[in-house]
Amino acid sequence: MEAAIRINTLSKTFGNGRQALRQVDLSIAPGEMVALIGASGSGKSTLLRHMAGLMAGDTDAKGSIEIHGRTVQRDGKIASDIRSVRSGVGFVFQQFNLVGRLPVIINVLAGTLHRVPMWRSLIRWFTSEERARGIEALRRVGIAECCAQRASTLSGGQQQRAAIARAMVQGAKVLLADEPIASLDPESSRKVMDILAKVNCEDGCTVVVSLHQVNVAMRYCARTVALHHGRVVYDGPSSALTPQLLRELYGAEAHEILSLGDHIGSLHGARKPPAVPAWTQPLPQAA
Repeated sequence: MEAAIRINTLSKTFGNGRQALRQVDLSIAPGEMVALIGASGSGKSTLLRHMAGLMAGDTDAKGSIEIHGRTVQRDGKIASDIRSVRSGVGFVFQQFNLVGRLPVIINVLAGTLHRVPMWRSLIRWFTSEERARGIEALRRVGIAECCAQRASTLSGGQQQRAAIARAMVQGAKVLLADEPIASLDPESSRKVMDILAKVNCEDGCTVVVSLHQVNVAMRYCARTVALHHGRVVYDGPSSALTPQLLRELYGAEAHEILSLGDHIGSLHGARKPPAVPAWTQPLPQAA
């Protein structure tokens, strides 16, 4: 079966000499919901941005990334048809990335811009069918009544749900979420994670979400990939991520991860941890 996301020997070194990613190899199957965890600076956001073709890896590392068989980048060069590839990849940013002065529905319908003529995108003109699709996406994330409001008037949790609705309208087959609950309260965090799980389950969308909270990863994702100083140090069942294993993987930095409690699990009606597929097995610890 063709992988939804395939990464081979990807490395990234910034201009200051800091190596953010080190020989990352990763394969994610269609329809998986996978958590990326790690302490601050571990490379989670950098890896997601490389998956989306927003950053290029090192030219001398011979790394590559493919989304559903289509090249995102190879040998440090972004693919020439990256705009077409990105049309199937939704990206949910930590800071929402909405245009605050525009109505929520217009922000959501931005997900259709890769399919409409340039002149329509410039004047923000959408058909009744496209608007109906946008309203339906907002209904699915629970904020259809906010469609005419300026995006800046929404709460943080509502803005994040609008960003997910935009990816729905886009028709994304892969959804990348970069710490989508980092700045949200527990109830808003639960709603956002529930919606990501719903998109994964109902739409068959492959979801990769970076998280600081290990317990949230265990609650929503059967598989977790752990990064440490740019390396994959664990790839396997989320249920196996015991405090002891995290201390073995991260050493002193494990405190940053373990100190964050499960602020979602304490809420009434919170999602139960998913069943773990039998095929997932932890990789050996990196040297």
